[in-house]
Amino acid sequence: MLEVGTRAPAFTLPDKNGAPVSLSDFQGRKVVLYFYPRDNTPGCTRQACAFARRCGELERHNAVVIGISKDSPASHLKFAEKYQLPFVLLSDPEHTVIEAYGAWQEKKLYGKVSMGTVRCTYLLDEAGVIQRVMPKVKPDTNADEILAYLNGDA
Repeated sequence: MLEVGTRAPAFTLPDKNGAPVSLSDFQGRKVVLYFYPRDNTPGCTRQACAFARRCGELERHNAVVIGISKDSPASHLKFAEKYQLPFVLLSDPEHTVIEAYGAWQEKKLYGKVSMGTVRCTYLLDEAGVIQRVMPKVKPDTNADEILAYLNGDA
C-alpha cells in the first residue's frame, strides 16, 4: 500500500463508455479512489451502492468517487446501470494501476492462494496527495468511514 503524504500515481484508464479518464482530470477536487475485486458480486455491489447513497454528501466536501477493478468497460456499464451508480468506474484489465496502488495482492479463498485485487480505499486531496489509506475496508462501512473522516469525526 502507498503511504499518507505521498503523491498518488498518475493514471489514465477507460471508463464504462470506453472514454479515457485521468486522475489529473480531478485536480482541485478530493478523490475517493477505491479498488474492488469484481462487478456484481455481493460485497462489491454493497460497497458501490453505499458510495452511491453517499455521493451527494461527498460532493459537498468537493469529493469525487472513482472505483477501479479489472472488469471491462462493458461490465462496468451494466453494473452502473443496474444499480444507478452516479460515479466513475474505471477498467484496469492489465491491473497496472491496481498494482501501482498496492491493491494487487495474494489472496486465500478456501485454502487456494491466488493473486487478485484487494478491497482498499485511498482519499486524495485536491493536489493529488494521499491523505488517508484504508486497507482491507468493509464494503458496508467504507463510505461512512470516508464521510466521518471528511467531517472531522474520525
